[in-house]
This record gives sequence, C-alpha cells and structure tokens, in this order.
Amino acid sequence: MGRQSKHLYINLPVKHVKESKVFFEQLGFEFQERFTNSQAACLVIDDTINVMLLSHKHFQTISEKQLVDAREASEVIISMRVDSRKEVDELVEQAIAAGGAPFKEKQDHGFMYGWSFQDLDGHLWEVFYLDEERSGLS
Repeated sequence: MGRQSKHLYINLPVKHVKESKVFFEQLGFEFQERFTNSQAACLVIDDTINVMLLSHKHFQTISEKQLVDAREASEVIISMRVDSRKEVDELVEQAIAAGGAPFKEKQDHGFMYGWSFQDLDGHLWEVFYLDEERSGLS
C-alpha cells in the first residue's frame, strides 16, 4: 500500500479577506469556494497545497499568540517554485500591479532564479525557478 499524499494548508492572517482574495485573483490564482466566506478564503496553489487567508478575528480563534504585523516583522516566507524564469517575472510583476510591493532584487544564481514580493498584508512570497539539470538535482 503506497503512502497517501499529504495536503498542506498554510494559514495567514489578513486584515481584509475580500481585498486579499481580489489581490490573489489578479495574480491568476483560484479559490476553493466551499472553504471561502467573509472570514476566510482558501487560495489554491495546487492539488495538495492551499493558503487559508483568515481574518485577524478568525485567525485569533486558532492561535492564541499575538499577531505579528508582517510589514514590521517576519513570521514566514512562502517560497513557490514555478516552471520558468519568465513565470517568476510575470507573477511578481502581477503582484506589484495588483497593489503588492517588491521585496529584494531579483536573484540570479545561474541554475536558480528568483524574485520576491509582499502581499497586501506584508507577507513575503518568494517565487523561484530551478533548472534541475544545471543544479545537479536531476
């Protein structure tokens, strides 16, 4: 019997669920509507990875810890691998056009290329392409 794949749900607190949903829709992402309401939006990364954008109030029901203002302090960096250098640039440019902010300059290490942005709440998203043949990982 093979191992069943795991599903990953990353929970992020956001000030405004509706505005955050619109932001990520402008980047081309879809949402799982059955897990989306006024307090939460389920951002689909792929078949096994989702990011739950949770209102501050709802997030506090899950975590009793004090919320971090992601514009002032880092709590997490979400790194997402894409299929090409072009896709890295397109996604970050879309994020900036949708109201996000750039974060760090483009990084080009030959076999790996990346760029970063901050979403509407200041969460850090790193987008990168890895050339497996050049990296020695293939």
